[in-house]
Amino acid sequence: MLELKINDKTVHRVDLSGEGINLDGKSFAWDIKPLKPGNFHILVDHRSYLAEVIDYDAATKTFSLRINQNTYQVSVKDRYDQLLDQLGISNLADQQVKEIKAPMPGLVLDILVDEGAALKKEDSVLVLEAMKMENILKSPGEGVIKKINVKTGDAVEKNQVLLHME
Repeated sequence: MLELKINDKTVHRVDLSGEGINLDGKSFAWDIKPLKPGNFHILVDHRSYLAEVIDYDAATKTFSLRINQNTYQVSVKDRYDQLLDQLGISNLADQQVKEIKAPMPGLVLDILVDEGAALKKEDSVLVLEAMKMENILKSPGEGVIKKINVKTGDAVEKNQVLLHME
């Protein structure tokens, strides 16, 4: 059972496990044919739809779809996402990051940001050399750099706090 939220408003429960579709408890047959990558022709209850996948983000399970010239933002929750919601732990990944720690012992080769800089998720923060390899550490979330605890040339230990964010 999937839960679809459309345009951050309407929520539908969809079951695709049998033949056809069960949408909010109502079953109906459908036919879908790919036209080209990301484009589909869908036939449901003798009505024809042209669907195009405009954008897809696998990490957040969100789609931007155009169906018959109307655009929809769709977020999908599978049974595991729904279970996390029920347990009250679905938003743990969204919590703000307070500090970035060294994932391994190494040597700080370069600091790519300054205090006060705003970071987005996946922004490069610093270069750490470990076992003769250069590793670019990236921000795990959004925030502003409050304090940098290391400087270029510093040796760091595993789990040492490299910088604080707010």
